[in-house]
Amino acid sequence: MSEAEEKKRLRAITFGSLTGFLAMGFGSGLSPKAPGTTGSLAALLLMYPIALILPIEWQMLLVVVAFGVGVFICARAAKAIGTHDHGAIVWDEWVGLWAVLVWLPFSLSTWLLAFVLFRLFDIAKPWPIGWLDRRLHGGLGIMADDALAAAFAVLTLLLIGQWWPIEFVWH
Repeated sequence: MSEAEEKKRLRAITFGSLTGFLAMGFGSGLSPKAPGTTGSLAALLLMYPIALILPIEWQMLLVVVAFGVGVFICARAAKAIGTHDHGAIVWDEWVGLWAVLVWLPFSLSTWLLAFVLFRLFDIAKPWPIGWLDRRLHGGLGIMADDALAAAFAVLTLLLIGQWWPIEFVWH
């Protein structure tokens, strides 16, 4: 299949169903360069009004529900594409980044640091993230490595917070 045909097929999957549209991050996963980072940037921009409007308890519930929905929609999208965890599937990045940002009140510097740390752990996949990514398949596998990358980012923010003042929502 040519590159043009592949792009057309991915667009059809993305815009052909709600499942595809969500899994591909409203189309942000179709970016020709760094779709995971582009998708994460879209998630960051979407989280800002959510953080302003919803109380923290509702934001946390949103992350949990989005994870559960993600298991289903990412599995369906991967099946439609024919590749496990295709780069265009970015719902896992959305939920992973939200799982980091939900702990932080909005501050441009802190949210940008959270974004960079999450992307670093998601891309580099240090142990056990890479191990989990290779062994867990299906929708849960697509979602789980990003959840673990989110946990690593939060832990790193907590460590950085020992020397640099980072405010967390539970303070």
